[in-house]
Amino acid sequence: MKRGTARRWAITTAILLHGCGEHPYVKLYDPELPKHPPACMTLHMDPADPPVEKKLRSLYRFQPDCLYHLEVGTKERIVCHSAYNAPAKATTAFPSSYLRMDLYRGKRIVYSYYIDLTSPADADDAETAFDRLRDDLHLR
Repeated sequence: MKRGTARRWAITTAILLHGCGEHPYVKLYDPELPKHPPACMTLHMDPADPPVEKKLRSLYRFQPDCLYHLEVGTKERIVCHSAYNAPAKATTAFPSSYLRMDLYRGKRIVYSYYIDLTSPADADDAETAFDRLRDDLHLR
């Protein structure tokens, strides 16, 4: 199996097995990043979510001009089509929204955090996600 094919297969398998779950999916694209954490970040919310943005701004001093930018997105009324989770979907509360945080250096993604949620993302979810980002990247 070619290297590129094996990598795509591994990523696809990981996503399928992860499906729609209650645990975050975290990916560090730049393994050197924790050794040299960003000195600053900008914040971009899409769509706008004032309570989440207020919470994030209380946790970190975002700066308007910085090479690193954190893009935070939420979405409600999602549907998970993963067959892997069919039994859980039929018998339990199942995710209906998500929270995603992607950190970019310029236009290149360097870190990603994604979690499915059973209720709309709120300030507590954002705090949990940002705490994980802060720990993973050794932010001050």
